[in-house]
Amino acid sequence: MAKTSMVNRDLKRAKLSKKYAAKREALKKTISSQSASYEEKMEAVTKLQKLPRDSSPSRERNRCALSGRSRGVYSKFGLGRNMLRKATMNGDVPGLRKASW
Repeated sequence: MAKTSMVNRDLKRAKLSKKYAAKREALKKTISSQSASYEEKMEAVTKLQKLPRDSSPSRERNRCALSGRSRGVYSKFGLGRNMLRKATMNGDVPGLRKASW
């Protein structure tokens, strides 16, 4: 089980990135636009840098939905490798079973 503080930190980051998503997108569009002047682009870069650091979606971490584990997470299932194995053994994941040959 992951530390509760780490899981809560990731939830906070997800909330912040959702809150500032539109603002970040508008500023990035201004920065990459061909028609914007150099001063407008530099102003947009400055505003983008002033946004909270945790509002960047790249700072979010994939975590297991059950245990909160950050490593070994299968994005297709949203579970860590340990929890995915347990769920497979219980038959909770349709179409997935332990390999045997």
